[in-house]
Amino acid sequence: MSKRTGLIGTKIGNSSFYDEMGKSIPVTILKVDECVVSNVKTLEKHGYSSIQLASINLKKNLKKISKPQQKLFANLDLSPKKIIKEFRIDESNTLDIGSKLNVAHFKTNQYVDVTSFSIGKGFAGAMKRHNFGGLRASHGVSISHRSHGSTGQNQDPGRVFKGKKMAGHMGAKKVTIQNLKVLEVDELNNLLVIKGSVPGKKNSTIIIKDAIKKSQK
Repeated sequence: MSKRTGLIGTKIGNSSFYDEMGKSIPVTILKVDECVVSNVKTLEKHGYSSIQLASINLKKNLKKISKPQQKLFANLDLSPKKIIKEFRIDESNTLDIGSKLNVAHFKTNQYVDVTSFSIGKGFAGAMKRHNFGGLRASHGVSISHRSHGSTGQNQDPGRVFKGKKMAGHMGAKKVTIQNLKVLEVDELNNLLVIKGSVPGKKNSTIIIKDAIKKSQK
């Protein structure tokens, strides 16, 4: 399948979906507001092909929109949008500026990759953050049962290597979950019902693309 644009959505929450056999399947419900093509980049002019989408109406802080974006939305005769995202595509899948996309862009039973920022969990210890086993709980381990133990060597090299698994900030990272199945496309309410979990908290912005590791029918 040729590479085409994705969509910008919002995470509504989690629920259960019952299939034809009555089996309960855990799902995530995503709402896709109207996505408008705000810019197109071509191989001849820019060196690569892509489509820029604008979505999710901006209701607050309208004064903080930059002048180039104000001009962009004015030319398209659109209300200011919260998210502008660029998607790499094949040249054959180029769309015209002003084109509008909705949930009908995806089909039931196809597979998608979703990207968002995971829920931030603040500062976490090594056991919670990296699933360490901790130190012994026996006599003699003085108030350090959950510590991460030794982190480096002696005089040589005399430092801790970058990337060492230690306590630190957990979550709030860009995460992509691949090969999630679309169980239902609700065009009336602009909803996508996706099997499994999607990163991020409620009302998080979600980027939805065709799965790159699954052949689409």
